[in-house]
Amino acid sequence: MKNSHVITTLAALALAVCSFATVAAKDKDADKKAVPQGPAFSDEYRLGPGDKLRIEVYKDAQLSQSVQVRPDGKITLPLVGDVEATGNTPIELRDTITRSLKEFVTNPTVTVIVVEALASKVYVMGEVTHPGTMELHGPTTILQALAMAGGFKEYANTKDVKVLRPNGDRGNIQTLKFNYKDVLNGDARPFYLRSGDTVIVP
Repeated sequence: MKNSHVITTLAALALAVCSFATVAAKDKDADKKAVPQGPAFSDEYRLGPGDKLRIEVYKDAQLSQSVQVRPDGKITLPLVGDVEATGNTPIELRDTITRSLKEFVTNPTVTVIVVEALASKVYVMGEVTHPGTMELHGPTTILQALAMAGGFKEYANTKDVKVLRPNGDRGNIQTLKFNYKDVLNGDARPFYLRSGDTVIVP
């Protein structure tokens, strides 16, 4: 009888432990879902004036072109004419060209390759080792720019980095926030800078 009582007690304890573990696991999953995600920034390179591109149209040598984005932000292609390129990602430009070509070609397959990105300028200010103007040769993330500026100074507020971005023809400034700590924790990701951006580290 004693042995039976002991076995029953152990079984009850084991069941309780399993139940607790299940609840704990659910709570842990809930905590993961509850972690706030950082702001969604575009993580792809945006085209700008001077960028050299290769537009490939599958099985059509005449439509395939090597072009350069003009100062007005456009490129010119056979059949479709002028296409706005500045501010678009290569994928967005590819989709635009594909839609335009559908009037002339059946199921066109288009590829956009950035052959050479013109050096663009950004400005890094505040609590970094080497503040000032910086030339970017090709796609550059904010983390890469901060590293090129020598990294943060001792008392930099890495949780409240701001990027001031000119908003095209509207004349206003867009403010993007960047939290370096969130990137280290995996809760956010760095984003690509654009020509004219000003990075401010308080």
